[in-house]
Amino acid sequence: MKTVDIDAAETELSALVDEALAGEEVVLAKDGKPLVRLTPIENRKKDILSTFGMLKGKIWIDDDHFDDPLPDDILRGFGVID
Repeated sequence: MKTVDIDAAETELSALVDEALAGEEVVLAKDGKPLVRLTPIENRKKDILSTFGMLKGKIWIDDDHFDDPLPDDILRGFGVID
């Protein structure tokens, strides 16, 4: 963990952000007391793309009944029938 005084952080903010993005834990302090921690924001789009296909082989669809009509209670829920 790297602790940096908040006054010093003003001049090296860009480098501190780069370190946090690289996985380094960066804490900003004032008078030796920790105030805040710099942490990267997760990239949701990247997370979704990196997990694409993660359920492969875990979902099973019955090919014999895939195209069967839905039960009446479900169709009513969608407002398809009264």
